[in-house]
Amino acid sequence: MKRSKKSEQLRQWVEQWKETGIWLEEVKRDELANMTDEEGWRAMESVLALAPYYRKLSRTSGLVKQQAWFHKRARK
Repeated sequence: MKRSKKSEQLRQWVEQWKETGIWLEEVKRDELANMTDEEGWRAMESVLALAPYYRKLSRTSGLVKQQAWFHKRARK
């Protein structure tokens, strides 16, 4: 069965991103390995500073709803 031009382009795109993903993981690993303690603390503080913004999206973690769903599914 002959592949269409579009499916071949899609396959090439996926392959390219697989290779890019490997390269990006290496870059991330190298950057983390070479990060100073001060850089690490700054990075951590910037991530933690985002927490209030995400808290506004939901007043709960969803755990109560999840447990209710599990309970409902278990009774079936």
